[in-house]
Amino acid sequence: MALRDVGRRPRSLMREPVLKLEGITKRFGTLLVNDAITLELSKGEVLALLGENGAGKTTLMNILFGHYKADAGRVLAFGRELPSGQPSAAIKAGIGMVHQHFALAPNLSVLENILAGAECMWRFRSDRTLARDKLRALSQKFGLAVDPDAIVGDLSVGEQQRVEILKPLYRDARILILDEPTAVLTETEAEFLFATLRLMAADGLSLIFISHKLREVLRSADRILVLRAGALVAERHPRDTTVDDLAELMVGRRVQRPLRTQGNPGRVLLQAVGVGLKRNGRSLIAEADFVVRAGETLGIIGVSGNGQSGLVDLACGVATATTGTFLLFGSEVRAASPRAFVAAGVGRIPEDRHAEGVVGEMALWENAVLERLHGERFSRGPFVRRSAARAFARDVVARFDVRGGTLNSATRLLSGGNMQKMILGRSLLDHPRLLVAAKPTRGLDEGAVAAVHAQILAARAAGAGVLLVSEDLDEVLALADRVQAMVKGRMSLPVPVEELDASRLGRMMAGVWEELV
Repeated sequence: MALRDVGRRPRSLMREPVLKLEGITKRFGTLLVNDAITLELSKGEVLALLGENGAGKTTLMNILFGHYKADAGRVLAFGRELPSGQPSAAIKAGIGMVHQHFALAPNLSVLENILAGAECMWRFRSDRTLARDKLRALSQKFGLAVDPDAIVGDLSVGEQQRVEILKPLYRDARILILDEPTAVLTETEAEFLFATLRLMAADGLSLIFISHKLREVLRSADRILVLRAGALVAERHPRDTTVDDLAELMVGRRVQRPLRTQGNPGRVLLQAVGVGLKRNGRSLIAEADFVVRAGETLGIIGVSGNGQSGLVDLACGVATATTGTFLLFGSEVRAASPRAFVAAGVGRIPEDRHAEGVVGEMALWENAVLERLHGERFSRGPFVRRSAARAFARDVVARFDVRGGTLNSATRLLSGGNMQKMILGRSLLDHPRLLVAAKPTRGLDEGAVAAVHAQILAARAAGAGVLLVSEDLDEVLALADRVQAMVKGRMSLPVPVEELDASRLGRMMAGVWEELV
């Protein structure tokens, strides 16, 4: 399909391309994912690739890196055609890829992770010393500070991403692909990352990054390409476009996020009084106090790793408080039971949709009812009532615009955003009394974010209580009625959202709470 809306390319980038994709077409069954896509990348260029969830961005990059074989078209790197479906050939040609979901061994050191697949792990000590020296030199050159001997599982999310970026750099990559590089980062970490990418581009590396965060795209890219329904539909330069224009190009219509209206809080649904939580001898939460009422949203803001995951586990019945009193619908919770929480009317959007939200190999319809098989609605004794389950799944797909497969498709084949919409839909269609939403729009495009926000606000308006855990300041300001920050397992006092802005939220995330006392 021809490019339908191409802007003028900046003169500074009119150079011999280091990468060409020509007529790339890919189908999964009857689904056309990439439709004759052609693009170029120049030396030292930072190219942003935008599109709705399921538009074909990640598939296109997986074809470039050799994870998938194209049905038609070819990839040329530095003037040579790459064999289809061979990641080793892409790596040898100087192409590296940083995936959205990290591929690191948490029990190994940084150096061991970087050497895995690149060199023999059991080389002589002198060779390991040279490798460590090379890694330290790369870390210093690009500002990617990380201890080569640190165990990856002990690193923060931002530090783990540095390791992922260092892996292809260690292999002398000259073209770097980054799929949603800031999806799991705080705003500060994201700013640091893009400063690093500019350093790389100045050093001659060429970069392609996929993102749904349009403001960071405008700040960081030299050129922007937009995919819609598998086709390349627009090319823009950041100085010639806006966030609203890019969102409209992505979804084919003007996107407006819904506005929160004044709520009318009802009775207490969830309450913590002096709650503490320990896991494996480590304190995750200390003396936490909070309340979630019917018809309101409590926003929990904080840098990842400060106890939010433990809080979500408590609210979903996965963990039991070690100290203090934790009450659900007026009754004290004495033993963890996710099944009992779901039966009582708790819906959940887990932080990690792949690890906690779905079973990837199971069909979409199976995942749609997986958490609700304990009741008579979808099961009779040990047998699943398939007709009822499939009808529910069809309703989820239709109402929440889940695209990219059939009811029988393996759920892992869905894009991250469509998987998220399925998880949201299966919870909200049952009209939960309490919705626990952990980073509900992570990795979603602008249109999907607006749709998810509208559904959460609708649940609140219908009387549900919402516990929103997010690192997105704009999201918390848009959805929450009251906000509390979490820092090192401790919680601030609640603050009405009308008294907050992004600056004050940022200070709260940093632990500056004196003004709240």
